[in-house]
Formats: sequence, structure tokens, C-alpha cells
Amino acid sequence: MLDLFTIFSKGGIVLWCFQSTSQIFTPSVNALIRGVILQERTGQNNFEHNALSLKYKLDNEFELVFVVAYQKILQLSYVDKFLNDIHLEFRDKYKNELQLGSYFQEFDFSDNFQVVLTAAEQWGKQQARVPKPMRTFEESQKSKKTVSSMIERKGEEKENKKAGKGKKKGGGGGGGINGDGYNIIKAPTPVKQEPPPSPIVNSNGELDEETLIQNRLRLQQKMAGPKKGKNEKKSPKPPKEGKKPRIWDLGGNNKDLAFLERTTDKPPNGEDTTKHSSPDTNMVGRMIGGIKDIEVESDSEDEESDEEQQTPSNTTQKSAPKSRSVFSIFSGLVGSKSLTTEQMKPALEKLKDHLITKNVAADIAYKLCDSVSAKLEGKVLGTFESIASTVRSTLNESLVQILSPRRRVDVLRDVIEAQRQHRPYVVTFCGVNGVGKSTNLAKICFWLIENNFRVLIAACDTFRAGAVEQLRTHTRHLNSLHPPEKHGGLQMVQLYEKGYGKDAAGIAMEAINFARDSKIDIVLVDTAGRMQDNEPLMRALAKLIKVNEPDLVLFVGEALVGNEAVDQLVKFNQALADFSSSANPHLIDGIVLTKFDTIDDKVGAAISMAYITGQPIVFVGTGQTYTDLKSLNAKAVVHALMK
Repeated sequence: MLDLFTIFSKGGIVLWCFQSTSQIFTPSVNALIRGVILQERTGQNNFEHNALSLKYKLDNEFELVFVVAYQKILQLSYVDKFLNDIHLEFRDKYKNELQLGSYFQEFDFSDNFQVVLTAAEQWGKQQARVPKPMRTFEESQKSKKTVSSMIERKGEEKENKKAGKGKKKGGGGGGGINGDGYNIIKAPTPVKQEPPPSPIVNSNGELDEETLIQNRLRLQQKMAGPKKGKNEKKSPKPPKEGKKPRIWDLGGNNKDLAFLERTTDKPPNGEDTTKHSSPDTNMVGRMIGGIKDIEVESDSEDEESDEEQQTPSNTTQKSAPKSRSVFSIFSGLVGSKSLTTEQMKPALEKLKDHLITKNVAADIAYKLCDSVSAKLEGKVLGTFESIASTVRSTLNESLVQILSPRRRVDVLRDVIEAQRQHRPYVVTFCGVNGVGKSTNLAKICFWLIENNFRVLIAACDTFRAGAVEQLRTHTRHLNSLHPPEKHGGLQMVQLYEKGYGKDAAGIAMEAINFARDSKIDIVLVDTAGRMQDNEPLMRALAKLIKVNEPDLVLFVGEALVGNEAVDQLVKFNQALADFSSSANPHLIDGIVLTKFDTIDDKVGAAISMAYITGQPIVFVGTGQTYTDLKSLNAKAVVHALMK
């Protein structure tokens, strides 16, 4: 039933292999290594490639990988048990050789393999006859919820009060009916009553008639309150103040109008758009060459660890200084034995909450922690190595590996290669509404013309009002920064537009043909924003990409989103695969991360997007000017994430 079973080291040395068919499994195993093991996605031990399903198990003590491959259509329930048993069998038999690192000797493991496989198959047949037990509470998704997700916030109380106003009021005790049809009975709120004045008693402790009259007079005065004189007038009530406008800290005032005026280069009607402009020439020449890396302010991990070591440990001190490290409470856990999942569980739970607070999607945070657990399980720690530092360093390595591109996207090099082939280099921008596709397209266009490339912008957003006018304004500004006089009379940026309501795929095709005939170097295709659940618009996007076959498809996403980033990327890729009607559909090649300057150190969206697609983050938008375009620095982002 098994097509392939192999044991190899993480260094690439095959120790033992079993193959029941003549099929070549090398591409599938290589895909497993490249896409899972090297990309820190070992949280789930199942991987599918073509018609095969591959399951694997890691031995972190001896740096080994056990892989099983079988047909995807088969449902083999004994594979997990077989992997565990064969792992223990191989370790027990060759423990001494593995400790010495002698991987080049001949391993005679055929008899042991057949015995373990037969036992696992018989166990699978017996389990098929027994009904499957119900899941325990610990295995359910509800048990994995964090405590912070169950805490009620102040905003939720206000929403509950607003929702309570719309409910039908009940009679008597304030009852009502909720949306499910159940009666809700509210206890009447008790009215606070002031205690009556204490009675006056005589020296004997008894109430005589005169004392009783005095007590009655005191009670009447208390109930009536102070009387106002005849000449006294009621103080007039202050007039009700109307709703005042909110004053923002950086809102500005009328004095800022001259600085914020951006229409000074607007030409008169009917005149040339390259005239009557006053461009800001300070930004010219600042984007020549490669794009600079983004800088994220974060404290160094070494400084944090030094501060932890310098903190005095005084048990009698009532209030010890708190460390800024997330894992400071686990610094006392040390050991010299192999790590287990139970030992890492406290640190991993703390880690999950920290990643979620830094805007990492919840599913991605769980998968990352599972990957760290699988990577460390069975690893032997030294005497002075703590679990906290080991988990943290392993997570840092995993995050850097995820953000490091599997393949490098060098746009300038690819444009030069396209010039040799006498064709334009085509880049298509896609994404949801309002993420900044047109703005970041203009930033990338400015970077390209700074490097002396001619650009054609294809206005394929034929739906949103003002989309063509926005690109026309950017084109005028960019040409004013690089006028034709400085480039031999050639216009560096041109706009190809056919108005609104037209077919976007047809406009893109005409723009590419126009660029080829005019010998323009690059075509930037601007598409309409669309939600990932809008099937007609997603079909139109898949059609545009399939018909025109761009060199690079960039997904533009906000750095503000958390869980939504996962849903957007998954559905965009799924729609491009489903609606292209092709065996090899063109999916998303890279990511443009916008509004990065608004998130401080909550950079988790970068992790979520890179983890889901496995594609690099090519550009990062950090502001509103043409020079606010950076490339991603993986180490700086990870340091900010772990701060």
C-alpha cells in the first residue's frame, strides 16, 4: 500500500529507502523539503504533491527525517502509527551509529521494516472495525481559545446596552424577550433610601411627650428641606451647549492651507499638461538603484537578555523590577534532557498570545507554534540552556526564514532581460478596495523612471469614479519631475486609458501592444479593487491575467489587517486558480505591503501574508510621497515583532 518510505538526514544523506513501484518520487520529496522543512511549516505532518500524499516525522536529536508516500486517493489510517513505530525501531537498532554520526555505512533495515509495516496494517484493520470515539474537550477548538479572548471589554458593554434598548420591555419586573424568543426577567433595581434621623432620648433612655414632639419636628424639617427666602431667586439654568466638533491633535487649521495646497500645478483648460508645474525637485535622484531596506525601531534581543541577567534575584523583595521580555517568567526552566511538548507548552502558550497581539493571524500563530514544537521536540538541551531562550531563538529563526524570499524578485534585472527580448515588462497590481494600489503604483513608477526606464500606465480600473483622473494626475506630476528635455525629448511616463465601463482585459492587451510598438520598457497595469468574495470581479481579474500573461502579479495589502489578510490571500489565489481554466494558472508572485508607517511595532500582517502565499514581500509603502517606498528587512521586522 505504501509507494515510498525513506530515511534521510537533514544534511541530505539518504540512510535507507524502500520503493514498491518504479515511479520517480524525487520531485515530490524535493518539494516537501523546499516547501515545508526549509520554510518552517512542519506544524502539520501532511503534505500533498500532484497525486501523492506525503507524511513525515522529524527526529531532532539525530537530525533525521522519516518520509512515507502513498496515493492521495487512499485513506490509510495506520500511517501515523507506522511512522512512530518505525522511528523508534530505527533509533533503537542504530543508536550507537547515529550518536557517532556514521551516516555513510550500510543500514540493513529490510526485515525490521516489514515487521513494523505488517503490524501497523493489522492494527489499521482492527481500528476500522471499532467505532471512532468522540473528541475530548482538549482536542476541540474551543479549548484552544486564550483567556484574553474571553474577557469582556468596555466597548462591548456599550454595545450590549444599545442592543438592550431595542428589546421589548416586559411588565412588572422589567422582563423582555430576546432575539431567540426566551423571556428575560430582570430584577428590579433597589432604590436607595436615606435612614430616618435618630430620635432624641432623655437621660433615662425613655421617650417622654416633649421629646417625642421634638423628634417629629426634626423629621418634618428633614423631609421638607431648606426653605428659600422670599427675595431669593432661582439661579438661571445654563444654556445647553450644542455638539462641539472634535479637535484632532494633527488636524491643522487655516494657517496650514498654503502648505497643504497640492493643485498649484493644475494647468489651464486646453493647455499642455507638462507646463505650469512647480515640482518638488528635492526628491529627484533619491531613488536611483535598488530600494533601501525598511528600518523598524526595536530593542535588540541581546540587550534584553543582558538586562535579564543583570536583574538581581532577591526573593524577599516585594516588588521586583519587571523584565520587558515575553519569556522572562520561563527563564528559570533549565534541563539537560530531551525536550518534550509538555515542557514547551507554557512558553508556547505565552508565545501564541504575544504573536496575536502583534497582529499575526490566529491560525498562523498556532501553526508557527506547532512548527516550533515539532522542530524542538526531542532536542537535547545543555545544562545551561533554558527552554525560554531556546524557544525564542528557534522562533526567531523560523520567522526570518518565512520572511526571507524563497526566490528573489529583482525587477530591474528582469526589465533589462525583457529589453533584450524586445518586449515590455508587464506588472499587474490587484487587491481589495482602498488599500492604495494606484498610489503605490505611482511610487514604483517613480522608482523606475529614476532608473531611466520608460513606463506606460494602463488604466484598467474602469469601475471606480475618478480612477483614471487619479492616474492622469500622477502621470503629470511624474513627468514634471522628469521632463522630456532631460531625456532627449522622450516622455518618461505615459497613460493608456479608454474611459470607464470597458473591458479591463482588452484595455490591458491594447496597452501592452502599444508599449511594444512604442518601445516602452515597462507596463504597469492598475486594476479595480474588489472583495475576495465577489465572484464576477474575481473572474474578470483571472481573465485579465490569463489573457495578457504578465511577468509579475503583485497583491497589494494593508499592514493594518490581521486575520483578514489570510482570507484575502487564500481566496485571491483560489479564484485565480479556479477561474483561469488552465493546468498551470498564474497565481500571486509577490506582495506590496502598504500603510506600514501606521502600525508601530504590530508588524504581524507581514508574517501572515508571507506564510500563506510563500511569496516574497517585494515593496513596502511607508508614507504618502513618491520616495516612501522601501524593501523588507526580515531581521528588523522580526525584532519588532518579538519586542
